[in-house]
Amino acid sequence: MTRCPVTLHDIYLARARISGQAVRTPLVKSVSLSERFEAEVYLKLETLQPSGAFKLRGALNAIAALDETALARGVTTASTGNHGRAVAWAASRLGARAIICVSELVPANKVAAIEALGAEVRTVGRSQDDAFVEARWLVEDESMTLIEPFDDPLIVAGQGTIGLELMEDVPELDRVLIGLSGGGLLGGIGCAVRGINPRVQVTGISMMHGAAMIESLAAGHPVAVEEVETLADSLGGGIGLENHCTWPLVREVMSDHCQVSEHAIACAMVHFLETEKMLVEGAAVVGLAALEEHAIDIRGERVALIVSGNGVDMATWQRAKNMVDP
Repeated sequence: MTRCPVTLHDIYLARARISGQAVRTPLVKSVSLSERFEAEVYLKLETLQPSGAFKLRGALNAIAALDETALARGVTTASTGNHGRAVAWAASRLGARAIICVSELVPANKVAAIEALGAEVRTVGRSQDDAFVEARWLVEDESMTLIEPFDDPLIVAGQGTIGLELMEDVPELDRVLIGLSGGGLLGGIGCAVRGINPRVQVTGISMMHGAAMIESLAAGHPVAVEEVETLADSLGGGIGLENHCTWPLVREVMSDHCQVSEHAIACAMVHFLETEKMLVEGAAVVGLAALEEHAIDIRGERVALIVSGNGVDMATWQRAKNMVDP
């Protein structure tokens, strides 16, 4: 496998391409977490993107790069929710038809959010891999363009614009904690921050079960992993057995990684609502879950947590609350 061809220059080009559409999200210092961990802890609020999650950056960059013929034929993708919503939002802005393929595990609130943006949703099977079969059929049968959720240089470069903003806002950043699934977010941010300062620690976090990227790294090649229900549903799904971009990039830019339990995710979700006053999804809080569950020593460091999305429904929130306070 070859290294993903994403450079700092590509990320700067992506920023120019998505400017005026994606938001330059705020980086706010958490007083409570800074005091708890004796560090400077910052929250990167990708929840404030128009689509509710970081995925908008990559989707906009990929769709904006299409020519008029491709836009006229429309776009499709497979998604665990946030990417589909981002593709739907970007397609509506750029005048393209969109069909989003999801599995039965995608929460109903995320499906409704996609449909509200004017995209067609097709529910197929019990995994993202099943949904991908339908998306690839649309590419072959209707000549639509597949917008990859993560394994594409344009997607990675779009997500990498977060890293540029982090380094501009906190030039002496020591560590960034990032949810790890397909690797587009971590790969892009890692490429940006370590391209600017190689000493920045890039920590990836996955849920305890169904962590396809971590199991693939351990195996030395992409592997298929059963997709399971989790509070961090946005981190579900495989990385693709033919992964050519994010698997080698994550292996290159990630400093360390850990997996967190459902209880730790639930506790972090409760903290975000009760203390930070933010209602966010499970995947958005895995950085805090890792700090607490693994007692990561960040004393004296400048640390950023990527608060990746706000796509949580009340049933999932209540399930998390019940885990913490039965």
